[in-house]
Amino acid sequence: MTKAIRIHENGGPEVMRLEDIDVPSPGPGQIKIRQTAIGINYIDIYVRTGMYPSDLPAVIGMEAAGIVEEIGDGVSGLVLGDRVAYCMIPGAYAEQRLIDAAKVVKLPDAISDQQGAAMMLKGLTAHYLLRRTYKVQPGDTILVYAASGGVGLILCQWAKQLGATIIGCVGSEEKATLAKANGCDHTLLYNSENVPQRVGELTEGEGVAVVYDSIGKDTFMGSLDCLRPFGTMVSFGNASGAVEPFNPGILAGKGSLYVTRPSLGTHNATRELLEDGANALFDVVAKGIVNIAINQTRPLAEAGEAHRDLEDRKTTGSTILIP
Repeated sequence: MTKAIRIHENGGPEVMRLEDIDVPSPGPGQIKIRQTAIGINYIDIYVRTGMYPSDLPAVIGMEAAGIVEEIGDGVSGLVLGDRVAYCMIPGAYAEQRLIDAAKVVKLPDAISDQQGAAMMLKGLTAHYLLRRTYKVQPGDTILVYAASGGVGLILCQWAKQLGATIIGCVGSEEKATLAKANGCDHTLLYNSENVPQRVGELTEGEGVAVVYDSIGKDTFMGSLDCLRPFGTMVSFGNASGAVEPFNPGILAGKGSLYVTRPSLGTHNATRELLEDGANALFDVVAKGIVNIAINQTRPLAEAGEAHRDLEDRKTTGSTILIP
């Protein structure tokens, strides 16, 4: 038996229970991992609350790193003892688990287990946002919401290396200081400042090339007003709730804008896409271009408290659980 955090119903952090579960031997194409570090992401909250439906009971969590302990038939390219990481595979909040071998990547020597657990989902999200959804070019001015969060800190550092001017939206002066230390040229307090007005001032009325908005409902319309003509609105999260329906005709009047709602699941769907993103991420981390900020660490049993802190926006950078 092994320990895991499971939910039997949707709700607040109190529905998360530390329980014994059985992890059988791996079947064909599978491996068993002893997990050494587990990442926490906002998508875990969406699953816990039922915003993203799942079959119950369920072990939640989408991201972790660990050591290969058993290998099923038909698996090649992995040996016992390999350090691996993965993301977007439900069932991460556990000491051990089974997983399809094709869904993991081996961690390079330069990347620790804790870094791997803290950066796979967030870092691969930053990769597809910057290099696929809207390919940031030198000289672009971009707007990043939650710039001091797990995705935000990675995205801002990477965007700076690509030659962008970065406006970061944050919730406090403390978070503004952190965002500036990680690549932001300007920071805005979105709870107290008029973001479109300030963006207009900072860009001399031009607007930004792209908005990366993980907040959702509360910021969506304001984000559209920050864009230059032909700008791209990237809505990739729902921290304040899902974006409400709107008339797409408003995009014409605001400058023939583009709006997209991407997901890492699509950008991670094939082995080729996974390896492309992971290799790019490992490269910028190994070279020191991107630093992975693990600013909160808790034992697995305290997953509920970690969720509360994330929902209350008390965290910066990445949070990991240690089994």
